Amino acid sequence: MMHHYTQTDSRRCMRYLAFMGHHNHFVFTGDARVRQLYKSFVSQFMIDGKASDLTELPENSDLGFNDGQLKLNVQFLWRPGLDNSMIADFRGWMKTDAPSVIVAGSAAAMVLANNNSDTQLYSEYSTGLIRLVQPIDFLAKKGSQFLWLLQDPVLKERLPVQLMSLDNKQINLCNKAAKKILSHSEARIWQSSKLVGMGVLEQSPDGYLASPLSLRHKVQILLNTYCNDHMNFDDGSCCSYPESATTLQLLSLSALALFLTIGGGIWLYRKLCKYRSEISYSHVTTEEVEDKEETGTSEVIQVKQPEVQDFYTLITSLALFSIILAYFYLCDRTNFFMKENKYYSEFSFWLPLGYILALGLFFTEDRERGPRVLNREQTDEWRGLMQAVVLIYHVTGAKNVLPIYMYLRLINSAYLFLSGYGHFYYFWQTGDVSLVRFARVMFRLNLLTVSLCLCMNRPYQFYHFVPLVSFWFLVIYFLAWLPPRIYSGSLAEYGPRALLYFALKLIGLVSIITILYMSEVFFEKVFVTRPWKALFVTTDDDIREWWSRWRVDRYSVVWGLTFGAALVALQRIDHIPGTALSSVLALISLIAYTTFTILCHSVSECEEIHSYVAFIPIIGYIALRNASLALRGKHSALLTGLGRISLETLVAQGHIWLAADSHGVLVLLPRFPVLNLLVTSFIFICASHEIHRLTHVLAPYAVPNDWKLVARNLLLFIAVLVPIGIHDGMF
Repeated sequence: MMHHYTQTDSRRCMRYLAFMGHHNHFVFTGDARVRQLYKSFVSQFMIDGKASDLTELPENSDLGFNDGQLKLNVQFLWRPGLDNSMIADFRGWMKTDAPSVIVAGSAAAMVLANNNSDTQLYSEYSTGLIRLVQPIDFLAKKGSQFLWLLQDPVLKERLPVQLMSLDNKQINLCNKAAKKILSHSEARIWQSSKLVGMGVLEQSPDGYLASPLSLRHKVQILLNTYCNDHMNFDDGSCCSYPESATTLQLLSLSALALFLTIGGGIWLYRKLCKYRSEISYSHVTTEEVEDKEETGTSEVIQVKQPEVQDFYTLITSLALFSIILAYFYLCDRTNFFMKENKYYSEFSFWLPLGYILALGLFFTEDRERGPRVLNREQTDEWRGLMQAVVLIYHVTGAKNVLPIYMYLRLINSAYLFLSGYGHFYYFWQTGDVSLVRFARVMFRLNLLTVSLCLCMNRPYQFYHFVPLVSFWFLVIYFLAWLPPRIYSGSLAEYGPRALLYFALKLIGLVSIITILYMSEVFFEKVFVTRPWKALFVTTDDDIREWWSRWRVDRYSVVWGLTFGAALVALQRIDHIPGTALSSVLALISLIAYTTFTILCHSVSECEEIHSYVAFIPIIGYIALRNASLALRGKHSALLTGLGRISLETLVAQGHIWLAADSHGVLVLLPRFPVLNLLVTSFIFICASHEIHRLTHVLAPYAVPNDWKLVARNLLLFIAVLVPIGIHDGMF
């Protein structure tokens, strides 16, 4: 995955390396093709308006470019053949300061000189390369990078008269010799250069020289090779080493290995014992059963079986979870699998979305428990539909399309709206504001995220949706816990005043939100206070990401709480709107929001208005979805299934479906993009489903029904976090 280096990025890289004490010395040595690459590389650093000077440079001569501010020295040495002149240059660098990077390549002159004999060409070309091996290996020990430029093919019909004797067969012979000889040295064979040249060969100006597009790609590859290990570009995984594992990562991975070893050992032992009992001890089992029927003594043997079963379930679940986390690490913290850039097109975005909608309609089912507004299947279906849009948005890189970007913001608002509505409805029905309920929800929301923070060396805020929804759940929980506690059981005590008390709580919440929004300085003081600062800042100790996401959706949860209260009030008076007029108004609201996303001019302008109007299209969708009893009673099983694992897919997508922390796309099958997407999607969905299942399996162990045990486990978790927090400067 390549970062696109602009002129600013290129100069910033060289300036940073110069500041760190590096001397940026590049040497291009070879024929006309290498000269082309030199000129294109130099133009990347020249101040605007002077790039035209490169066209006036003399042909067939040595050239140079210097920039004292960047400590950048770029040379071109005209060496059309693998002769004594090129060898002398290399031996000279062995005795003096060696260049940082040497790019070499030539073949045309030797092909033309030996046009009648392939054997002689291969022999002479190989001899020249062999003479380079010893200097290359010596210079590598001095820190120089040597890149051998494989020769691009030619277009015979466009070649000028003096190059008509060039033939692709002989060029391939030279490339074969280079691969055979230089692969045993410290040289790096630049094979991607040839692939780029072949891809745009038709654009060659004369059939021999590279096209401008080819040169731009080659310069980008060269800059990625030189700069990516030193620059902090998110999409620059190409040509760079994976980040080294921290002590915390090593400890986390060791714990995963321990769980995997113990769980795997117990699983194998159990399978082996089961196999032996079935084969060798079937008669003994029969006798035990008979003995039980006669005397009942064997019942004592079964007493501790549930405890063994519980431990077996716990350790095997942890082992499975460890395998999945190891796959996360392998995909996104190593170079074992390739990564590629995202490419957006209208076709690539709308076609898969249309497929998913069609499949969703195909798998429509009836609800078994009768129609109800925003029933469980319906909210899961809604989450699944939104998750499908989110996944397509991320994999196609549609961020720069403003209307689509704003609809993604609307989806985030809808998630928080549903979160507010769902938690309100639960608290209203049960009145359960216990520590057990709080811990259970936080565990379900954060198990995968916290595990990935430890294993992937990423801050909590990197998984931006989970901190957001966890924060707002904490707010909702505090609101429900705060006296007077309003729920269905308190109506007898408070009567009609119950909803009034709830409205006063909401007004207080809105007031606090507005105060935080109006004073960014106050907002930062609240959220940058230790020890919870680490939960709201990025790796660069920056809180702007949290401020941006909190600001856009600051009222979304309030809208969800208000809608839930209004729905309860309407249900109590047995009046749920369902007229044709409400459906028309709902449709108009969706059209109006779409028009707004098209007409607004900038992201900041759109987001500012969005905060106040997001509830309109959300309620419009709810009204349309529940316009009739028939619609309420049906749901898409496909989208409902995706909705149930939406939290896991939101968190996991950046590591095992996308790549490089969601800035690229994971590649398991190179050169087969459609098949690769199908395979990675299948693995991604299966892993998300298994994580969802394991979360529910592990929840009773981490959060028992006894609040004292929950408090104990919470203290143990804090005890584990304290050393990590001290190490990271939280206290």
